[in-house]
Amino acid sequence: MSKLLSIITVTYQAEAFIENTLRSIFSQDEQDFEVIIMDGGSHDRTLELVQAYVKQIAHIVSEPDKGIYDAMNKGMALATGKYIYFLNAGDTFAGPDTLRQILKDLQNNPDVLYGDAIFVNPSGKAIGLRSEVSPHALPEQLTWKDFNKGMVVCHQAFIARRELAPNFSMDYRMSSDIDWEINCLKLSHQIQKTQYPICRYLMGGASVKNLKTSWKERFQILSKHFGFFTTCFNHLIIILRGFVFSWQKRGKYW
Repeated sequence: MSKLLSIITVTYQAEAFIENTLRSIFSQDEQDFEVIIMDGGSHDRTLELVQAYVKQIAHIVSEPDKGIYDAMNKGMALATGKYIYFLNAGDTFAGPDTLRQILKDLQNNPDVLYGDAIFVNPSGKAIGLRSEVSPHALPEQLTWKDFNKGMVVCHQAFIARRELAPNFSMDYRMSSDIDWEINCLKLSHQIQKTQYPICRYLMGGASVKNLKTSWKERFQILSKHFGFFTTCFNHLIIILRGFVFSWQKRGKYW
């Protein structure tokens, strides 16, 4: 019998992070989910650490891939749950009962369930809610048009009905999740916001380390969905908003 939720975790050389993620998942007293590990062919202890949970994991795949979005697409192809959720190595659920709350909310049959994320710095310290420590406010009624000035929900706080979720575009190396969320929302009719943060999001991922590429791809994606001139104008607002936010934070973005 298929599970309600498929949790897909993509890893590569993640020995320092994967155990926290798996412990966060399996320490919660729930059963109606499956876990899929998509590893890019790690040579460190990642797979050794994953094997400690082998009886609880539906699929463990370790093979070369074409990047994180290729691995995520492969994970979706293996998923059997009604809903899919991507929790990266290093990211965890926000609290010890978050998964229970998610599964309860999914009983309402939304097309998309979304929520806030707690930003965590590389040393493990919680910085605050993404909606509070970044300029990206979290809408109460999310639509795809809310992405006109950037990503307002990180994919670790975004759960989609599997049957409507398309594959991630391989045209982008760093920002395809923005395009994917917009496409999911365009196909959705019932979109539900949680009353609790969904995840603890580990800052400093690939998109942060490759900001120039990430920003270029974001502009291309937003131009595709909102038009070139609208995106140019909105990016002026994004830049101004960033300066104002940084000034209010006394020179700190978060």
